[in-house]
Amino acid sequence: MAHLRIGISGWRYEPWRKVFYPHDLAQARELEFASRNLPTIEINGSFYSLQRPKSYQAWYDATPPDFVFSHKGNRFLTHMKRLRDPEGPLCNIFASGVLALREKLGPFLWQLPPNFRFDADLLEGFLRLLPHDTAAALAMAQRHDARMDGRSYLEIDRKRKLRHALEIRHESFNNPLFIKLLRKYKVALVVADTAGKWPDFEDVTADFMYLRLHGEKELYAGGYTDAALDDWADRIRAWSTGGQPKNARLISAVAPPQRASRDVFCYFDNDIKVHAPFDARRLLARLGADRDLPALDDPRQL
Repeated sequence: MAHLRIGISGWRYEPWRKVFYPHDLAQARELEFASRNLPTIEINGSFYSLQRPKSYQAWYDATPPDFVFSHKGNRFLTHMKRLRDPEGPLCNIFASGVLALREKLGPFLWQLPPNFRFDADLLEGFLRLLPHDTAAALAMAQRHDARMDGRSYLEIDRKRKLRHALEIRHESFNNPLFIKLLRKYKVALVVADTAGKWPDFEDVTADFMYLRLHGEKELYAGGYTDAALDDWADRIRAWSTGGQPKNARLISAVAPPQRASRDVFCYFDNDIKVHAPFDARRLLARLGADRDLPALDDPRQL
């Protein structure tokens, strides 16, 4: 059976206080609250700067069993170095403490900037380095830079599978060779809804799907209509049962390998006006994946 994980990108937003978060909730307990109302959260602070082991350990302790984090890769690698000479930055990322999440560590998200054009050789040089289990990630972490001395986490509880997803934002990736590379290295293409601003391809390239819903009509701010959520629920059902939507927006004409099921990770990033957590719960309800979650009402709708 496929696991359906639908949640939010980040959790610390001032406008969410007294709307999603209760009036009397201390800021230090926001992750605790969010992780009991949603089954997964995308860590995005790691995009802006390398986090520290004590943070990952605190996040692990604050969240319930069976909770899963995804982890957004650091922009130094994706936006500043633009995937050039990726090994050193990758080693530092895996040494930063993310392995302390143990069984709660889900996929790694690697987001490319809008002006990053498809370069097959450059991309393959990055993809071939990505570790697909925690033992391989630990081996990379042990080769971290000297600046990580004293602030690294270099242990695992056991060997666990790791997954990776790539989000692109340039039309030049509309190239079947790109999909062939992702399938070769078992990396998921991020299905990104960006209110029409960036490409929104849906090719299946791994044994799971990774969705980022940034806004239906307004980037980062607009909420999702009932009709839009119905459509996303239908698409998730198709992917999770091993197929794909009949009207999938594809780059490659080559069908993916057949599977009985696929896990789906979906994150709402329309956070500015506090739509994300409530849209996530509405989509979970459509898929019957909210049964173990407490009731959650949007006070603005009461």
